Amino acid sequence: MNDHELEELLIDLESDRIERKESISDMKKIRQSVCAFANDLPNHRLPGVIFIGAKDDGSCAGLAITDQLLLTLSDMRSDGNILPMPMLTVQKRTLRGCELAIVITEPSDLTPIRYQGRVWIRVGPRRGIASAEEEQRLNEKRRSRDLPFDLYPISSASIQDLDLDLFQRSYLAAAISPDVLEQNERTIEQQLASLRFTTPDVPPLPTVSGLLAVGKSPRDFIPGAYIQFLRIDGADLAAPIADQKPIAGPLPQMLRELDEIFRANIRVATDIQSESTELTWPDYPLVALQQFARNAIMHRNYETSNAPVRITWFSDRVEIQNPGGPFGQVTRQNFGCPGITDYRNPNVADVMRNLGYVQRFGVGIQIAQKALADNQNQPAEFQVEDHHVLVTVRRRR
Repeated sequence: MNDHELEELLIDLESDRIERKESISDMKKIRQSVCAFANDLPNHRLPGVIFIGAKDDGSCAGLAITDQLLLTLSDMRSDGNILPMPMLTVQKRTLRGCELAIVITEPSDLTPIRYQGRVWIRVGPRRGIASAEEEQRLNEKRRSRDLPFDLYPISSASIQDLDLDLFQRSYLAAAISPDVLEQNERTIEQQLASLRFTTPDVPPLPTVSGLLAVGKSPRDFIPGAYIQFLRIDGADLAAPIADQKPIAGPLPQMLRELDEIFRANIRVATDIQSESTELTWPDYPLVALQQFARNAIMHRNYETSNAPVRITWFSDRVEIQNPGGPFGQVTRQNFGCPGITDYRNPNVADVMRNLGYVQRFGVGIQIAQKALADNQNQPAEFQVEDHHVLVTVRRRR
């Protein structure tokens, strides 16, 4: 917060986002205020500020702001009295010619926040202990923010980082019925928010799904949002590299480019002896590789892994590694079982379904295994670990 914003709050006697303290003689009340600001029951979604060294009318109390005083205030964050730990900053600032210690508390997504076991909230300009009903509201507020990661807003991005032409030309027409679009009088900002590509806030923030689907450069904000393709001229990584290519960009572009690479690398053999008509046999069925790669993109962990989806094409096999282990009801034991499915990124799954890259949910592995059997390849092999899944597809002999 800049000096102008803080000065306006300092002299605002009506605001419920501030408290003024002449000293730190009563740290108990200061901690209660931090707890109340973190709970943000009025849902301002703005930080609360405590001015140390200011009188109730906003005038200067003449308090000496020492390093020890700032250290004492900073210790509130992690001394174990306020749980879960609040997000706060402590600063020494000079406002209107007065030296002050400023404690800025951000609203928490992990409400209710408790100070020594009690839930403190703001009741107008005062603080108080939350009633059972108010505590329930804080619980509901937390649950409403427990979104899957692909719906998280990216605060460092803006709507200018989305390709609005791609959104209207490619995605909107695929996701919304033509007759609905004809009658739709929403602005493009409202359309983006309705499809959860941005938040409904003003100004709107792109979500992870929005950047993945129609971002101009998704990797600028989600480092692992790409595919690393590597073709090896041999059966192990020590063999020479025949080709390599990072595949990046918004999902429609990335998936289209991936299909082109698969087609370019699949070799087709012709059989003119075993049947009366000419037969062609690819060394890998395209459908199987598509299903495994698309599953990796859909189910990967975008939140805590910056690794790409890796596709390594050896002379005798193709390996597809997804940097995301089993999720939800899917475990290492039941992975791949028909009917057992869950979605780490449900909105990304919707995007891929709307774009036509997924026909039915929960059957990708079965479709791929059938395509392998029909092409006389061995069944795919799975190595399922806590944090990644490796699929190995053997070349048809």
